[in-house]
Amino acid sequence: MGATEPNILLAALIEEAGVSRAGLAAHINRAGRSRGLSLRYEHTAVARWLKGQRPRGQVPELICDVLGNRLNRHLSPDDIGLAPPGAGPAGSAAALPGFVERATALWRCDGQRGPCPPAPSVLTGTAAVMPVWEWENAPEDADASRDGPTRVDGADLVTLRAARAHYERMYRRAGGIVTRSRIVGFLNAEAAPLLRGGRSDAVGRRLHRATGALVAVAGICAYDSDAHGLAQRYFHQALRLARASGDRGFGGYVMALLVNQSLYLSDYRQSVAFARAALRAAGRHVSPALAADLYAMQAKAHARIGDGTSALECIRRAEAQAERIRPGHEPDETGYVQPGLVDVQVAEALLSLGDLSGAREHAVTAVRTPAHDRGRVHRLAMLTQVELCRGEADRAAATAVEMAERAVGMESRRLRDRLRAVRDDLVASGCADARHAAERIDAALRVPL
Repeated sequence: MGATEPNILLAALIEEAGVSRAGLAAHINRAGRSRGLSLRYEHTAVARWLKGQRPRGQVPELICDVLGNRLNRHLSPDDIGLAPPGAGPAGSAAALPGFVERATALWRCDGQRGPCPPAPSVLTGTAAVMPVWEWENAPEDADASRDGPTRVDGADLVTLRAARAHYERMYRRAGGIVTRSRIVGFLNAEAAPLLRGGRSDAVGRRLHRATGALVAVAGICAYDSDAHGLAQRYFHQALRLARASGDRGFGGYVMALLVNQSLYLSDYRQSVAFARAALRAAGRHVSPALAADLYAMQAKAHARIGDGTSALECIRRAEAQAERIRPGHEPDETGYVQPGLVDVQVAEALLSLGDLSGAREHAVTAVRTPAHDRGRVHRLAMLTQVELCRGEADRAAATAVEMAERAVGMESRRLRDRLRAVRDDLVASGCADARHAAERIDAALRVPL
């Protein structure tokens, strides 16, 4: 672990052991005396370790002894996130058992209600790219079987897939803030024991596929809650689980989530690189819907960079792939690529390129196409923005009123950001109807998250 990276492994084990920070410090002091050490640690020292500081000397081994005795299992400094510098835990290429322990530690930390380390920050540079490189280049797991106290069967897999569909619908209707705690609770209570359960290689691959799909939705909810470092960790976990499952198409879907996050964080060149990696690595396993979305997001990134030629080429490819989508022949995860999604993505790209007429045409088409409530809010926001840019403030005001009404009841920081941006643009227009629409948006934003 890096010096500034929160130690979620240690936090999860402390919670599992049921010991307080002050209690752990006292136990370490006593364990140190048995080795002839004079230690005077207090709860503040434990807090520093949880924030990423590594204690010196024999203290990591003492922590392993104390927690291991309480949990009745052997722990190493690697297991508690305190491996020596240069010998820390491997990244997403780690062996599956070790990966599972690190993944479930993150879930426990995210789900606990008591004190927890600060949320992880967004990884950049090599740390952000390495999980993608490993998914694309590292060899697939030779064996996904495992011995365990219980056996995983087909009914368990059905439950995981049903849970993914349930929480995805909840996210679309109510937003990521309320859904996140529910899905993380499910991961801890239901998915984690299954990952430690016994199974054959074939069942193991299906298990990793189903769990990865749930973890991806947890990442989406974290993203929607403005916890971007945490969302990124969930996406990286889902990518590792995709590799364990051997499903390249699913890995491409997870890559699309990373592309979307990079776009939001204004890392446009990384967005393009990740989208290309997804298309390249997934190859023939990329469905038309996923390919359409990846090309559309590339178009937005190119447009933001100012590369109009590449943006228009990606728009052409996105529209061609969208025409190939066959309902009922797509993976469950790509259901978000509903009719009209590519249009709203293209509208955003064309708006960035200054093509207001083309942007309006695509935005109107997107709004006229049926969509779930969350998608409709985004489409109406896009149309409002285009209409304001075209000087059509009265039309924009009417569109914005419908947008605000659709957003009521959704707990989402991303949607709130979108609504606030539209409100500011409406007020700046100076139109009387626009001021009324801004008041409607204020009403939708009044209830705190």
